[in-house]
Amino acid sequence: MGKKIDFKFSRPFGPVIAKVTIPNEIVDKLNTYVDEIIINKEKVKELDYGSKLAGNVQQEFKLEKEFIKDSGWGNFLTNCANVWVQKAIDKKITKFELISTWVVRQFQNDYNPIHTHSGHLSGVGYLKVPKTLGKYSQKDKVNNKNGLLSLVHGSKMFLSDSTFNIVPQVGDFYFFPNYLMHTVYPFSNTDEERRSISFNAKIDENIYNIYS
Repeated sequence: MGKKIDFKFSRPFGPVIAKVTIPNEIVDKLNTYVDEIIINKEKVKELDYGSKLAGNVQQEFKLEKEFIKDSGWGNFLTNCANVWVQKAIDKKITKFELISTWVVRQFQNDYNPIHTHSGHLSGVGYLKVPKTLGKYSQKDKVNNKNGLLSLVHGSKMFLSDSTFNIVPQVGDFYFFPNYLMHTVYPFSNTDEERRSISFNAKIDENIYNIYS
């Protein structure tokens, strides 16, 4: 993988969630690529992915295969997924089939409703984050969720939470199984962009399907 990637594993409820840091050089390549795409009307139209996704956001588009390979993004996802799955269930995958990877450009008042993904593995990371995500109208409320990613699993019970809230930070990337419900809350009081990147992939069916 080149530079060593640090992993942090957590189990806030059922599945193991992996957190890694996208290397700065890949973050820069991704942002440069996105910035070039958004000023090219033909490319924006060609790569538009909004109709395939759940979000009520300004713009969503998929990445081109050649860029995924040349930028190192595909290798990053493959290698991290291998480590994550082996750490979580002590099994080594032999197949990593990238279905799609896409960028979400979210601005104030945009949001992503609760949803799941296709494939077997998924994840989300951050390329740009506004300096402020705004405050609640009622000033005395704590745990401001503006602009946060919320992972949802099961029901809240004694000694068991049902949500895991993630504050977006540039370079952070989270891996989770495709079935894990998640949502992104809207934010306000800024014209800055919240730019994220996600993926869906398939692995060995006999590893994913625990009943096989």
